[in-house]
Amino acid sequence: MRVGTAGAAATLRAMSRENFARTHASVETLHEFLLAGARLTPDKPAVIHVVGGEVGSLSYRQLAQRVDGYAAALDQLGLDIGDRVILESDTSPTAIAVFLACSSLGLTFIPVSPETPAQRLALIAESTAAALHLQPVDGRREAVPAPLGTARFGPDGIQVERAPAPRTRHRRELVPTDPAYMIFTSGTTGRPKGVVMSHRGVLAFFRGMLRHGIVSAEDRVATTSPLQFDFSLLDIGLALGSGAAVVPVPRSLLRWPRRFVQFLADSGATQVNGVPSIWRGVLRHEFAGLAALGEQIRGVLYSGENFPLPEMRELHRALPHARVVNCFGSSESIAASFTDVPNPLPAEVDRISIGHAHPGAEMLLIDEDGRPVDTPGVVGQIHLRSAALFHGYWNDPEATAAALVPDPLNPASGQVVFRTGDLAYRGEGGELYFIGRVDSLVKVRGNRVELGEVERRVRDFPGIAGAAALMLPQEGKDPVLAVFVVLDEGVTGVEEMELGAFCLEALPDYMVPQQVRVLDELPVNANGKVDRRLLAARAGQPTRS
Repeated sequence: MRVGTAGAAATLRAMSRENFARTHASVETLHEFLLAGARLTPDKPAVIHVVGGEVGSLSYRQLAQRVDGYAAALDQLGLDIGDRVILESDTSPTAIAVFLACSSLGLTFIPVSPETPAQRLALIAESTAAALHLQPVDGRREAVPAPLGTARFGPDGIQVERAPAPRTRHRRELVPTDPAYMIFTSGTTGRPKGVVMSHRGVLAFFRGMLRHGIVSAEDRVATTSPLQFDFSLLDIGLALGSGAAVVPVPRSLLRWPRRFVQFLADSGATQVNGVPSIWRGVLRHEFAGLAALGEQIRGVLYSGENFPLPEMRELHRALPHARVVNCFGSSESIAASFTDVPNPLPAEVDRISIGHAHPGAEMLLIDEDGRPVDTPGVVGQIHLRSAALFHGYWNDPEATAAALVPDPLNPASGQVVFRTGDLAYRGEGGELYFIGRVDSLVKVRGNRVELGEVERRVRDFPGIAGAAALMLPQEGKDPVLAVFVVLDEGVTGVEEMELGAFCLEALPDYMVPQQVRVLDELPVNANGKVDRRLLAARAGQPTRS
């Protein structure tokens, strides 16, 4: 019996997936997992890059060779397993090779953005006692504070500018429970908070994610997230873990819909991942160009924020054959669920489900009294049970203990679950629907922002006595980050541009308030805390100017 072309292709995809799954089952570290393609499909593209319209690639074999070269250079610096290395870069073939080289040596890499303010970078370096700062050969960071070692990386290798302080090596072997990386998110104390993820944790997540079969070895996965956002690590794991190619999209293109769509066409991207807002300008201004890629783009995965339903319907109209996946979760477990979005969306749908936890994990709903919530429609807080949980927050045992709590269903077992702070309810089929947060953590353009960190910086501005930040909804537009301030006695106003520039000295641009409102006093609740609900209710009322 003759097998058709489509059937033969499906068989090959299944065989490739099985080969990678068998190889992945035998490895225990991040670099081994993501470089499995160097053994199974060494000549296939691992990373696609486009420069000046010219498409280039790095094969799995070439990627592994670059990783080995970087690792050899880093090993000469005498760093020990567990030492921290700051990796300041956008996502690129060389940056991917660098963090895999760090992984192979047991070095915990800390990705940060090239736009990170100097004050914030210094705080991260100091709080983690980092040993080395790495940036590309064309990186713009200068005056990196000593005693932090500095080096630059590129296609020709690693150039050490200032050697790290001498260290004594105590460790001999990397183990799966060692930290693989640390992601810094906004913290409740006004200081950035380091989420520590082990090799075992990230591999448990990757294995669960890959069981969804989102991409195959023939795909090209366009990643639009910055390297310091763990969504980018998800994209890299999804692509390289499947034997596919990852396609880093230059961040500058996302502001220009036509250039973004042209890049997708030039690179041959078949899967596009990112926060929902990357599609807004495209759907409004470059719909025809996106629709022309309807046969090329087979999948879209989004995370970080809700996808507005009118825009989701427009995306379905532009890409009617694409599989759209809603990825839900947080840095503490990379993600928790992957749920296919119905296409077309039924007219009566008013909220997209986050489904069920990925294989190997479970999402529980717990009420305020610590009891499980099983009744459909009743809201509870999501508690995640998973082998993919983070170790804890760097040097913050109090915050760690508040997040990793005894299993509420079996507290005597010693098992911990992650109390996420996310509120949800169950549908009739047991699927979950996310409705919001229990605390002051919000998301701006897919980035986690702790309002307390914004408030702390604003309060440091001369003339401001008190501040409270919150997200304000806008009809037909994205919510806006606003700050309500109380002025010092005798101060009559605040210059918004000066306050914005002051915030930019220490905060990323997405954490800078877009609106400033002056009040006589901040409303408080019975516990003496700022009443954000009352602030939101007052948002439409006149305020002092």
